[in-house]
Amino acid sequence: MSEASDLEKVFEEKIAAEERIEPKDWMPDAYRKNLIRQMSQHAHSEVIGMQPEGNWLSRAPTLERKQILLAKIQDEAGHGLYLYSATETLGVTRAELNEALHEGRAKYASIFNYPSLTWADIGAIGWLVDGAAIVNQLSLQRNSYGPYARAMVRICKEESFHQRQGYLILVKLCEGSDDQKAMAQDALNRWWWPSLMMFGPHDAESVHSERSTLWKIKRMGNDESRQKFVDQTVAQAEAINLVLPDPDLQWNEERGHYDFGDIDWDEFSRVVSGNGPCNRERLAQHKKAHEEGEWVREAMSAYAERQLGTERE
Repeated sequence: MSEASDLEKVFEEKIAAEERIEPKDWMPDAYRKNLIRQMSQHAHSEVIGMQPEGNWLSRAPTLERKQILLAKIQDEAGHGLYLYSATETLGVTRAELNEALHEGRAKYASIFNYPSLTWADIGAIGWLVDGAAIVNQLSLQRNSYGPYARAMVRICKEESFHQRQGYLILVKLCEGSDDQKAMAQDALNRWWWPSLMMFGPHDAESVHSERSTLWKIKRMGNDESRQKFVDQTVAQAEAINLVLPDPDLQWNEERGHYDFGDIDWDEFSRVVSGNGPCNRERLAQHKKAHEEGEWVREAMSAYAERQLGTERE
């Protein structure tokens, strides 16, 4: 048996035994590339996801709400930092990851290409988008790559706060005037279907899902995660007298789950392909921020080199 075969056997035995793969361990190139794709997409999503919420920082209804929203946006930046750092352990640089995003070779979550039109949208983003993220991310704490799994522990704790914050915004609106409740319902109507699309295509049509599941990078398929999200969200909507915008939604006693309507996969494809409502705006803003921060990165690099030179002396 060749050395490569021996290494692959050890790798497969670790995966089967629920042992973590660490940066210095041997891993198949396809496993490494799959991780870079998924982890960088996750990191990009955290950073791009700051934009629709940042749109309301100067317009939050109270100072307290502004402070809460600012703290949440700072959390998302931190999540991006953890994930970029974890991805770098796979031998790729932060510059390469950003270059791939700017050139369209890397993706971020389709959900962030929709506009935040009202304050209720901030509630819907927290409740639905972060709620959907938690469904995916809780299982990622048990994924097979050590740095990714460890990064997810803190991220999941903070995302749970974010989901609660968003839900409480809508609770408050639903307790208010008819106009405020209508605003909450409108936000739910606009964010519901994009939130379901966020889990990705059906497993049978997903290019990466089967291999990611085999390697235990993912613990749940797209369809299972989406179903879990629907099941838990119905009761939450009913508790505040909001109606999920799906006439086909109904409990299926035999399956023990809710049945729900068909997703507009044509819309999903348009958004993922760069033709959503805010795709160009989101990427342009990211590029602008990246270019304006060049001097900071240069200064930090110069300082680090100077400190290293001092230590050597």
